[in-house]
Amino acid sequence: MLVLLPPSETKAIGGAGAPLDHTALTCPDLNPVREKIAHALVELAADVPGSLAALALSERQADEVARNAQLRHSPTMPALSRYTGVLYDALDVPTLKKGERDRAHHRLAIASALFGVVRGGDPIPAYRLSGGSALPSIGPLGALWRPALEPALAAIDDFVVDLRSGPYATLARIPHAVTIRVVSEDGAGVRKAISHFNKAHKGLLARALSTSRAEPKNLNGLIKVAAAAGLRVEKTGDRTADLFAG
Repeated sequence: MLVLLPPSETKAIGGAGAPLDHTALTCPDLNPVREKIAHALVELAADVPGSLAALALSERQADEVARNAQLRHSPTMPALSRYTGVLYDALDVPTLKKGERDRAHHRLAIASALFGVVRGGDPIPAYRLSGGSALPSIGPLGALWRPALEPALAAIDDFVVDLRSGPYATLARIPHAVTIRVVSEDGAGVRKAISHFNKAHKGLLARALSTSRAEPKNLNGLIKVAAAAGLRVEKTGDRTADLFAG
């Protein structure tokens, strides 16, 4: 099973791992695109105003540009520990036992504007780049990633659960993946997609799927694992389901 998560804009700082080595990352076929984007991002970091404009940052976020400048030299940490924010708070990696963390590092992956996709245990540095960005020297990231990333994801011969957000889902289609919608339900049984608690509930589902000793092989298996963790998931199609908030 592979559970594909969205990244976060915010990243944990620091790390104890060796500097970035693309050969240590999942899907080595993506390395030429990774190298091209990394080079463009580091090059752009020499122009702070240009970086702020291209990355839609304010002057108060100039430290993010400084991190991009040190991309190839700064320390790394496992991807699941690098990303922060609501979803990753709910996933709560620091509280996992060793066996659970090992499963999370293997079963969970994160979509990335810089790396395409990384497994939870892949060592990555802090950086700032969004899926919808366009870098002056290479243009929109989607046009670069789609030809390389779609074949790489299509080749994954596993049960794939796609929890990506919109900007990252557009970087590559995964026709064989199961997609999950987070919904609320009113007293009349009417369901409505929600945004406020979306990330938190995806984080809880990712935690359940990655820590369970049972590894789901299909959507029915996912529903059983979710139920055992106190989460309600209902099938809405062959490859779609609703995850209920609250």
